[in-house]
Amino acid sequence: MIQIDDTIISIDCLSEKFCCDLDACAGTCCIEGDAGAPVDLDEVEELEAALPVVWNDLSASAQTVIDKQGVVYTDEEGDLVTSIVNGKDCVFTCYDEKGCCFCALEKAYRAGKTNFYKPLSCHLYPIRLKKIGDMTALNYHRWDVCKAAVCKGEQLNLPVYRFLKEPLIRCFGQAWYDELEKAVEELKEQGYLKD
Repeated sequence: MIQIDDTIISIDCLSEKFCCDLDACAGTCCIEGDAGAPVDLDEVEELEAALPVVWNDLSASAQTVIDKQGVVYTDEEGDLVTSIVNGKDCVFTCYDEKGCCFCALEKAYRAGKTNFYKPLSCHLYPIRLKKIGDMTALNYHRWDVCKAAVCKGEQLNLPVYRFLKEPLIRCFGQAWYDELEKAVEELKEQGYLKD
């Protein structure tokens, strides 16, 4: 582990390889699991503000769930998460003509229709954040639906932290990311990490 400011980063985030491969997985991470994506309280307002922009991209089932319970709910563990359809699909999913799942929020953001990208927990995946006292731990989450992403990451020799450069900067800032890059170079020089 390494520490930067009030964060603790597991070595797996630096050594493991990862690169999403939508052609192989078809966006399964948005439609599998037993709960929605974790969200912070301040993100709820952002989700609600983006809702009119993405509404027509959502399925009728998702629209019904949102009408009944809103964009988020509290899961069994007491965490605030995005609402889901049929016990698994995030309400913000949409599909292309090939049946590939996409995030309607990200689609709207990339089209310049909203300023909200998507929940940070989605943007940061496969890194999961966990509060430990005053510190935030960054851990690499392994999920079998992401096997293709691991293979592609290995082919490209792309470490998790580099794949997630944009969301890590969104979360912690450019100066923090620069410190992370320095720490990685030091670990390589000391022989703790390979190129």
